[in-house]
Amino acid sequence: MLDYDKEADAYDASRGGEARAGAAAEAVLGLLPPGTRRLLDVACGTGIVTRRLAAARPATRVTGADLTQGMARMAAGRLPGAIVLADSRALPFPNATFDAVTSVWLLHLLDEPEDVRAVVAECARVLEPGGVYVTTVDKAAAHDVGSDIDAVLAPRPRRPARDAAPLVQSYAVAHGLRPAGQARFRGRGQGRSPRRTAADLRRGWFTTLPPGDPLTERFVAGLEALPEQERPRPDPEFTLRAFRKPTAGFG
Repeated sequence: MLDYDKEADAYDASRGGEARAGAAAEAVLGLLPPGTRRLLDVACGTGIVTRRLAAARPATRVTGADLTQGMARMAAGRLPGAIVLADSRALPFPNATFDAVTSVWLLHLLDEPEDVRAVVAECARVLEPGGVYVTTVDKAAAHDVGSDIDAVLAPRPRRPARDAAPLVQSYAVAHGLRPAGQARFRGRGQGRSPRRTAADLRRGWFTTLPPGDPLTERFVAGLEALPEQERPRPDPEFTLRAFRKPTAGFG
């Protein structure tokens, strides 16, 4: 797991910057009801997406929450007075506070199924009846674009996908939510090049391949043997799922 306090200052530049944030925000907004009044962005990170959500819906009161000081500091610079430090597994808000909740690129980071269930449960709890929860799913799979890089990395050990769409849907349904749509968006500027991927391996970005491990170095060697070391391969395409909390007496 990365140290997100240390990564905060350079995080956006290493993750596609404004282009990716714009694509994510546009897709999220397409799944939110037009009359959304109060929106919580859980694990808002640097606030780069949160700010776009707020700008697109000026009548919506947007709150961002993140666990790490460094990320929350960056987000507060973008949305002063709207960011709180909070653990997504125990949100500091009363029941039915928001009519929309989002969690973009969060669930895949959690180590245990219990943590994913807890996050989904909390997002459902703070959602008012009729409200919508939107989250990314299948994040790791989005990066497998059929490139030569993917072919080199195919034999690597993988963590279980804690954000697999069927699992997330089962947790949502267990907490009273109902499927309400989906969307896809391109991770602009995130296409991997062999050289960048090798550097990411050596930084520990692939959690099952520790830096300096002989297996890690074997994968690095395979990447370094590929042609066009600086050319990015195709961008990933991410998936969003939406879930609605039924109103009283419905569903």
